Amino acid sequence: MNNQIAEITQRIIERSKDTRKAYLAKIERARRQGPFRGELSCGNLAHGFAACGAEEKSDLRSMTKSNIAIVSAYNDMLSAHQPYETYPAMIKDAIKQVGSVAQFAGGVPAMCDGVTQGNAGMDLSLMSRDVIAQSAAVALSHNMFDGALMLGICDKIVPGLLMGALSFGHLPTVFVPAGPMPSGLPNKEKARVRQEFAEGKVGRDALLEAESQSYHSAGTCTFYGTANSNQLVVEMMGLHLPGSSFVNPGTPLRDALTKAAAVQTTRLTDLTDNYTPIGHIVDEKAMVNGLVALLATGGSTNHTMHLIAVARSAGILINWDDFSEISNAVPLLTRIYPNGSADINHFVAAGGMALLFKQLLDAGLMHNDVKTICGDGLDRYTKEPRLEDGELVWRDGADTSHDPEVFASVATPFKPDGGLSVLDGNLGRAVIKTSALPTPHCHIKAPAVVFEDQFELDGAFKNGELNKDCIVVVRFQGPSAIGMPELHRLTPPLGVLQDRGYKVALVTDGRMSGASGKVPAAIHVTPEAFNGGLLAKVHTGDMVELNTQTGELTLCVEQAELDAREPAVAQLASHHEGMGREMFGGMRSVLTGAEEGACSLFYTQEQAK
Repeated sequence: MNNQIAEITQRIIERSKDTRKAYLAKIERARRQGPFRGELSCGNLAHGFAACGAEEKSDLRSMTKSNIAIVSAYNDMLSAHQPYETYPAMIKDAIKQVGSVAQFAGGVPAMCDGVTQGNAGMDLSLMSRDVIAQSAAVALSHNMFDGALMLGICDKIVPGLLMGALSFGHLPTVFVPAGPMPSGLPNKEKARVRQEFAEGKVGRDALLEAESQSYHSAGTCTFYGTANSNQLVVEMMGLHLPGSSFVNPGTPLRDALTKAAAVQTTRLTDLTDNYTPIGHIVDEKAMVNGLVALLATGGSTNHTMHLIAVARSAGILINWDDFSEISNAVPLLTRIYPNGSADINHFVAAGGMALLFKQLLDAGLMHNDVKTICGDGLDRYTKEPRLEDGELVWRDGADTSHDPEVFASVATPFKPDGGLSVLDGNLGRAVIKTSALPTPHCHIKAPAVVFEDQFELDGAFKNGELNKDCIVVVRFQGPSAIGMPELHRLTPPLGVLQDRGYKVALVTDGRMSGASGKVPAAIHVTPEAFNGGLLAKVHTGDMVELNTQTGELTLCVEQAELDAREPAVAQLASHHEGMGREMFGGMRSVLTGAEEGACSLFYTQEQAK
């Protein structure tokens, strides 16, 4: 085992000793030998199976067969989730074939950041994760179930489902992916058209055509943003069937994997001799494995919040220093857009998940002494699923990359580190994704141009006010201020400025997510401006220094001057009403900071006081 990874893991174990112990005790109290529905009164149980057929009612009365909950994020507006429409019937049939029962326990909301980007609905995006977690908990609260299947793919949805599932950590739970859409217009070409539109070189029709050729069918978007990072991390934590994350929807192999995942859940319940609840799978070592894989592939920066909240849901305490130190210990093995020109289908063709597991395990960068939904250890995950004569089998995966420009080796990586850094200075703490930057390190010292809303930047860009070396500061975008929306509308104009030869960077208490690209972006600044962060005292023209080599994020103004300044007053009324945002005021008021997961679910009586 790599010494650095082992030391970080041990530190997390020690830090989490009390909270993890309390969590395990909680899920042990919730455990029950035999079907959980056995605790229900006759009236309760009759309500629980009233709509079932005669055979299912008989099975559920018998108290000898398991009942599996289906919790789904299906809707047919999200391309990634549209395939889930047919899954419940498929799952029910597969589980019936092995003598058990499945019920659709509940749906959870699923919003698409790609649709809400730059619009009012995006202010709800991050908070939707906690709503999803709560919705999953409501679905499972009927106590009718011995295991669960979680159907979700995209940005906040999988973290929310994970958090909800971990609140029922005594239940065996399997996550069921739906797969990426086939490759469309290359991501690099799409980005080029976006920049040309920002410059006024092409019109809306050309932009819409490029976007439509890129996002063109059912399935997950193919770039390596949060959705595909979710799938990779969940498989690395042992919650998917091996090799199931990136099989395209609507294929025989995809359907076979879905049926197999359903059946596998029945093998893990307390009615068997192989009881494997999700709360035992998701431990400190599994969390570190997820972090290692995320950073070795240049995954989404959203997980610097999501995985902290997920870990906390299992009684595990991780922080940004853990991310940074793991990033320093692991090499960058993939080039998937925005960290390259390839997409997730190219990653699969180059060797995919089986090769990633093999590379990281052989290098001692992952813990193999972990539990998964398939048993102990990760060796099964170095194999690839196939259909042979209609039967689902797993065969050895590739030993070496089929495309070294997409998938490198530990011996000859694209970079010696995972490309995520933590910045710290008088402006606060922030994260920056360096894996997609043109150079290994970034050092910019330039005057600030301050905006208090992302939409203000458009006018300044079009008027030529940003044609200079500058650090763009966009503040009052944090969790407590407006719910921390993603700010991807800033990417094209900042990319244009960079291409014009200007040194530019972004500093914000908002998000840029998994699609963070070639523009240096110090994001998730905490404390946020709304909660007393120094970001609220930055003036346009102040010198700001961002240095990934030293890890500094500094406002270069004398302390006496800063002490004399009054912080800017946020004008947020337009972000707190309309599009349902007025209903989330209570949640915004209790959200923790970005480094604590930007979460509302761990609010305590101590905080209330």
